[in-house]
Amino acid sequence: MERYDLIYQLYDEYETETLQEYQAFVNVFPAIDSRVALEHWQSANEELEERKDEIRSSFAAGETFAEIASRADRDQAFTALDLEAKYGRAVNVLVLDVDETLRSAGGTDNEIPRDTLHVLTEFHEAGVPIVICTGQTLENVKGFAIQGLGSEIVHSGDLSIVYEAGTGVFTPGHGAQTKQLLYEELDAEIRDVFDDVRSRVLPEAPEELRRGCHLQGNEFNVTMKPNYETGSTKARETIDTALVYLIDLLADAVGTALEAADDTDDDDGNGSRELNDETISDWTRAFYADQDPEIRAVLEGEGAYPDLEVSEVPDRLTDVLSRIDVAYYEADAAEIGSLELNKVVGVERALDVLGVDDPFSLVMGDSKSDLRVMEWVDENDAGISAAPEHASQDTLEHVLETDELVFDRGKSVDILRTVYALNRLARLE
Repeated sequence: MERYDLIYQLYDEYETETLQEYQAFVNVFPAIDSRVALEHWQSANEELEERKDEIRSSFAAGETFAEIASRADRDQAFTALDLEAKYGRAVNVLVLDVDETLRSAGGTDNEIPRDTLHVLTEFHEAGVPIVICTGQTLENVKGFAIQGLGSEIVHSGDLSIVYEAGTGVFTPGHGAQTKQLLYEELDAEIRDVFDDVRSRVLPEAPEELRRGCHLQGNEFNVTMKPNYETGSTKARETIDTALVYLIDLLADAVGTALEAADDTDDDDGNGSRELNDETISDWTRAFYADQDPEIRAVLEGEGAYPDLEVSEVPDRLTDVLSRIDVAYYEADAAEIGSLELNKVVGVERALDVLGVDDPFSLVMGDSKSDLRVMEWVDENDAGISAAPEHASQDTLEHVLETDELVFDRGKSVDILRTVYALNRLARLE
């Protein structure tokens, strides 16, 4: 029989919803030191195995279909079948964003759900490496990774953390390659700009902004976060103000760096004269407004959009700004980072350390930085991508144009179950 016919038979003839309920209970039942609770778990596990045995005895690939039926619902199983038919291979590495992807402040109380963590554990046990790819600091990610997945998995040698959106990679258990500070590979001019902005960003901020936000504890990127609940009106107002301030501070730092370079190259300093005026902030605003419509909208809303064309920005300034990323996350963060160091660069380095030579990745994320990784795997036939329904517009459009793997807020486990089924199907001859 064709696989589609077998899947139809599986979900038509067996009580798969009940089977999945038993499997979920057995997987995530909390460890309780109680004889009654243990007996209840054992009874559920016995019932689960009996129901699986019925499927095992009815199909030539009974074990595969029993495991699929116990974890994936009908839609997930057919999606997995479509993916297997399209790509003909299993996912061999997971590349996962965290905030608003694995966990959601609006859907999971900002915790990674237990069923999601359990499926990740199953992927690990099946030999699939995990790359956590996030804008967060390393210490934050290590903390919840160890708490959620356990120290054994984190330090297994099969898990890597790409942190601060690609400025560093941490892969425990790999000797000298365990921690790689990718920002140290940037040239001195760019590092000096970031050092200048970081040293001045809070001390020179207007009092209201200084009281309304804080710096994320990054090693390299400069990220301003609100002191208000993410998504709230106050958080939005604070981050909009912070974005304009951060762009202007960056403009000043870049101007200082270019002036210093001119003083070194030319004793009379004539080369920097065109940048030594008040228009450098307007040029920088125009440059980043042209790069990102969200940034333009904020500048317009704050009355800070310059009356000039991006073509007026001097080439010398453009050359530097084109290497620096300004990112805006509505009511969440304003950030500058290096375009030479992004999640793609970090993921490539992580895959190299993990020894994944021919990746076919599942990339899950919600933001523009995740979109870069999605586009990279699409261009290189190196995987599939999934996003939550509330992802940024460009990210959502990319996912809908590829494999339509969109999931509800807080339900990343649905995609993981689909890929679990895909990997099972890919094993069949």
